[in-house]
Amino acid sequence: MNSRTKLYARNARRGFSLIELLLVLVILATLTAIIAPRFTSRSKQARVTAAKTDISRLELLLDSFEIDTGRLPTSDEGLDALLEEPSNVTNWQGPYLKKNALPKDPWGNAYIYEYPGKNNTSSYDLSSYGPDGKQGGDDDVTNWTEDE
Repeated sequence: MNSRTKLYARNARRGFSLIELLLVLVILATLTAIIAPRFTSRSKQARVTAAKTDISRLELLLDSFEIDTGRLPTSDEGLDALLEEPSNVTNWQGPYLKKNALPKDPWGNAYIYEYPGKNNTSSYDLSSYGPDGKQGGDDDVTNWTEDE
C-alpha cells in the first residue's frame, strides 16, 4: 500500500456515516421536543408579567393625572391624556410618560382604557387582550379580577 492510499484510507475513516448523522439528528430532535415547551411556557409567562407591570405603571400615571387635575381621563381622551393636555383640564402636569409614547403590550397591541369602567364601576378598566388580540378568553390581562 503506497502512502497516498494510506492517507486516503485514514481520511475515509474519519468521516461520519449517514446512519451516525441521522442518529445525531434524531437525538437533537428529541431533546428539542422535550425542552422547547418549557421555554415557550416561560416566554408566555414573561409576557404576561410584563403586561401586568405595564398596567400597574399606567395605573400610577393615571393616579397622578387624577391628583393633578381632579379627574380621570374620559374614554374618548384615553391614555393619550397622559401625553397631551386635554382641552378642558386645569393643573395638568404632564406629559406623564417620559418616552413621550404610549407603551404597547408585549404582543404589540395598544392597552385598552375605559372610564367609567364596566368591571371597575367606580374607577376605570385597563387591559390587554393578550396574545390573541381579542377580548375575552383566559389570556386577557386586566386591572380587575373576574370575581369583582
